[in-house]
Amino acid sequence: MATGPRYKVPFRRRRQGRTDYRGRLSLIKSGKHRAVVRRSNKHVRIQLVSYDDKGDVVVATAVSTELAKLGWEHSGNSTPGAYLTGYLAGRRAREKGVGEAVLDLGLREPIKGCVLFAATKGLVDAGVTIPHKDEMMPSEDRIKGRHLQDGAEAQFDEVKSKIGGAE
Repeated sequence: MATGPRYKVPFRRRRQGRTDYRGRLSLIKSGKHRAVVRRSNKHVRIQLVSYDDKGDVVVATAVSTELAKLGWEHSGNSTPGAYLTGYLAGRRAREKGVGEAVLDLGLREPIKGCVLFAATKGLVDAGVTIPHKDEMMPSEDRIKGRHLQDGAEAQFDEVKSKIGGAE
């Protein structure tokens, strides 16, 4: 590690490769809520966050593990699981009065049709306005789970109707 009077140690989260502070600042300057989409090996987590001087405030959140309570038996990290999680988060955000947000993918690289954009499509279909390009979203067949086995498409429609009515 460099030493000396002119060396500035980067922030801890920057050193760990977890936060891009320049990108975060540009999203905060927009003045809109941030739709934070994070993906792990098994789950997808979506939070609608607003900035406050004392720290970020989470307005609405949804995690793919909640889909099991609604009857979803497939992976929460799949394209339809991410869409349903986004739809659930979007419904909760609309109940809290959030109508507009900007997408925050963190350090993930945006890839056409990926799980993160499936979650974004769920947010948009729930009524949250997010600037996006339609060509980046996955196809309707992938969102409904036609590529999966074991009747995932019927289960998808059932869970989406439960989210639309219950939340």
